[in-house]
Amino acid sequence: MKIVVPMAGRGSRLRPHTLTVPKPLVPVGGKPIVHRLVEDIAAICTEPIEEVGFIIGDFGEQVEKDLIAVAEQIGAKGKIYYQDKPLGTAHAVNCAKDMLNGPVVVAFADTLFKADFKINPEDDGILWVKQIEDPSAFGVVKMDNNGRIIDFVEKPQTFVSDLAMIGVYYFKKAEDLQKELKYLMDNDIIKGGEYQLPDALRRLTEKGSVFRPGKVTEWLDCGNKTVTVHTNQRVLEHDAAKNVKLIHDSTKLINSVVVPPCFIGENAVLENCIVGPHVSIGANSELKNAVVSNSIIQHKTKVENTVIANSMIGSSVNYIEKAQNLSIGDFTTIDNK
Repeated sequence: MKIVVPMAGRGSRLRPHTLTVPKPLVPVGGKPIVHRLVEDIAAICTEPIEEVGFIIGDFGEQVEKDLIAVAEQIGAKGKIYYQDKPLGTAHAVNCAKDMLNGPVVVAFADTLFKADFKINPEDDGILWVKQIEDPSAFGVVKMDNNGRIIDFVEKPQTFVSDLAMIGVYYFKKAEDLQKELKYLMDNDIIKGGEYQLPDALRRLTEKGSVFRPGKVTEWLDCGNKTVTVHTNQRVLEHDAAKNVKLIHDSTKLINSVVVPPCFIGENAVLENCIVGPHVSIGANSELKNAVVSNSIIQHKTKVENTVIANSMIGSSVNYIEKAQNLSIGDFTTIDNK
């Protein structure tokens, strides 16, 4: 089994956090999004993962090394491919065309998911979907009476289906997919200025490939700050339920309280703080005289004399408020919104 991870997008909705780090490498619960995605896929595959291919932009040598390490941590070989122009999802997948043979999972690296089943190697293909209330903003699948996917509709304005594609796909014979991707580009079949993966999927079903839905129990988005903070919350809850060690042994707690679940990285220092629940703090960060809840603070960051909630703070940040000496009487309200 192989995994192909297209991740060349700019991540503009998550700026400024993606100005220096590609979105799939932004940590949630102390681990990069793409690392968790690859682990989630490996957990539902019945076969060992042999290779993981990452389709990236010009992210630099260190990012490429980090991605190769992600593959190696699940016992696979890592490969790097490049998408130099944003020409759509079909074009992105085709950038790893030499991996598109045999069983392959394609997973776009801006989402995390939880599923409670294993891949059936007898299926031609599986498209992971989530039932949602308002499908008009998503690509959805249309089913027949036998539970087979027969069509793919992008952002339907009239009701077609409430099963949204989450961006994770399994192909038993990925060489068939590659032929259809090549057909789209050879014949310049473009929608909205891009080559679209659903167009290739539709051609496969028209030729007899049977795709079935893989329903997920939870779909976690990482598209912007608000949903990424929520994803961090859910990831911490999942890890805590599995008894994952979340606080590094080198953490220094000085007159501080941690309300679980929280992730605290290596050599972090908390002094006179109340942290949690649902807080992730990166390695070598320092917090002093702070109250923090439901937030992500990356590595090598200093936070002092403040109250933070529902927030993301990047790496190597100094956020230091002025300490105050106050005398405030009864029935007083101070609101610094």
